[in-house]
Amino acid sequence: MVAVFACPSTTTTMVTIPEVMLSSGAKPMPLIGMGTAVYPFAASETMRAAILRAIELGYRHFDTAAIYRSEEPLGEAIAEAVRSGAIESRDELFITSKLWCSDAHGHLVLPALQRTLRNLQLDYLDLYLIHWPVSTKPGRYEVPMPKEDLLPIDMRSVRKAMEECQRLGLTRSIGVSNFSTKKLETLLSIANIPPAVNQVEVNPLWQQQKLREFCVAKGIQVCAYSPVGAKGTMWGQDWVMNCDVLKDIAAAKGKTLAQETVLAKSFNEKRMLENLDMLDWTLNEDEKRNISEIPQRKGCLGLEFVSDDGPYKSAEELWDGEI
Repeated sequence: MVAVFACPSTTTTMVTIPEVMLSSGAKPMPLIGMGTAVYPFAASETMRAAILRAIELGYRHFDTAAIYRSEEPLGEAIAEAVRSGAIESRDELFITSKLWCSDAHGHLVLPALQRTLRNLQLDYLDLYLIHWPVSTKPGRYEVPMPKEDLLPIDMRSVRKAMEECQRLGLTRSIGVSNFSTKKLETLLSIANIPPAVNQVEVNPLWQQQKLREFCVAKGIQVCAYSPVGAKGTMWGQDWVMNCDVLKDIAAAKGKTLAQETVLAKSFNEKRMLENLDMLDWTLNEDEKRNISEIPQRKGCLGLEFVSDDGPYKSAEELWDGEI
């Protein structure tokens, strides 16, 4: 599930989905995207068919990751969309994938991206993200991972390798996911190419005001995951969908709650269409104030990355107190 918190300047695609330019890369990022993470992670024919239908309906931004096991179904759907004429070429799409922790080692970054491109049947990504600010022992692709596999990430070598991937043209832009303000500051101090995107949990019950303000100041685009809480996943909850403030606003607007909170991943065609039909309304000042006053609580604590013997001994350390 993907939503992008836009900077003021946007353009419009052929299906009237607004876009935003990133700090690197010539192609703008559509503000509405379709996530492909289905927990437990597994590829399926249902996934491939849903992605293909999403392309036919007008979706142009797709988010995947090595750990999701959704790269191959996405690649198959893209190839079929080109063959059928739903799109003229892959260049019409914005494709994001992510480097998993077991490949977050300087010498493994390029091979990991090359494997991702083979899975997707693509020559390049539009955006490649460091999935978490953690490394694990190479070779395992699983969540949760054994606690003894957790390792501190060598950010300098991983970042250098990510930048080389961009210079080689294998990805148009590079960025990060699940990085706190402090971790972004550290990254910016060593980066030759600043991160274009930070993909993090953002929703009305976890608005991340401090982090979002920092990213705006540094020219980093915020991309939201779990905008409706990701119920049904190992990290998700139903707080957003059960929030009375949001229910009342959605009812007053004649919208679904998922439309109000920007975007929810769905393989259901009716909800796919609802997600595209979410740009023709705005919140009034009272509604904005009511949302700003919703008590905040983080859903995805990342406890699988916390261990007494690991690089982060607590969730507070992982998020640098931003929880």
